[in-house]
Amino acid sequence: MPALTIGLDIAKNVFQIHGVDRHGKTGVQRKLRRAEVLKFFAKLEPGLVGIEACHGSHFWARELTALGHTVRLLPPQYVKPFLVGGKNDANDAAAICAAVMRPNIHFVAIKSAEQQSLQSVHRMRQRLVLERTAKSNQIRSMFAEEGVIFPIGLPQLRKGVVELVNNPDSSITALLRRLGSMYLEQLTALQQWIDELAAEIAEIFKSNEACQRLATVPGIGPVIATALVSSVGDPSQFRNGRQFAAWLGLTPRQKSSGGKTRLGGITKRGDTYLRTLLVQGARAVMHFVNRRDDRHSRWIKAVMQRRHVSIAAIALANKTARIAWAILTGNGCFRGA
Repeated sequence: MPALTIGLDIAKNVFQIHGVDRHGKTGVQRKLRRAEVLKFFAKLEPGLVGIEACHGSHFWARELTALGHTVRLLPPQYVKPFLVGGKNDANDAAAICAAVMRPNIHFVAIKSAEQQSLQSVHRMRQRLVLERTAKSNQIRSMFAEEGVIFPIGLPQLRKGVVELVNNPDSSITALLRRLGSMYLEQLTALQQWIDELAAEIAEIFKSNEACQRLATVPGIGPVIATALVSSVGDPSQFRNGRQFAAWLGLTPRQKSSGGKTRLGGITKRGDTYLRTLLVQGARAVMHFVNRRDDRHSRWIKAVMQRRHVSIAAIALANKTARIAWAILTGNGCFRGA
């Protein structure tokens, strides 16, 4: 056991430290400015440092690890039960210190700067897609007020707006015509940025060996493969594939008591973006499953015959997640035959 166990409550400028010795006796309690944090830890002998997983936590974990300390990132929901008294920086640091010493706590893997950069690419792409959807809905709503309804689909929307704006005989006003042109420019810019990020993801996918192996799994392409590599961090932090699927929120929620097992819908814990991608990939595989006759496809067909298509999609996403864990922890590829 390290000589000192420290709970570090990080923030933008003011950091709080709570440290205890081997016997659980409080050894240090102090507040530090941002510029003082690394200087303070550089003077300490290597110890165990707990940090709540939040904005900036991976950066500080990497910096403190470089100084020789053992850093553990804790999910916020595991820290909350140890909070004693009102919420303030000192009590938060004490709660982190108490939580990091508990056994059977599932810590968050520390991500490298490259993994965080790749994750930022995915987050930006996700935000741009949401903005594109919101913008297209706004355009449809604006023209619907004038009795103009466009067909379903983004290409059809863009084509319809162009024809309407460029048609001098259309019944819309000159101001609405100008607004339609401005909306088209915004949609074009959003699509250009999305395409640039997609090209960046494709380049990263080609140069990453783990992503290449993940792509051998049906339902996993460049986007999902790179998202898995950037989000998971160290796959060995999970004991097995089922624990990885549970981390993604793809396992049933339990309300069991008195020896009676009651299972509900999936927990939806973890990364919503990653879980959504896996479910979308599962639905794509199910759509074309009749074109294949390997063992994996036969399993999918059997599940689809027994259960609703949405339940089957979740079951396949769960299976895909477990296969992905096995590939990430090993050196093999998917073999579905």
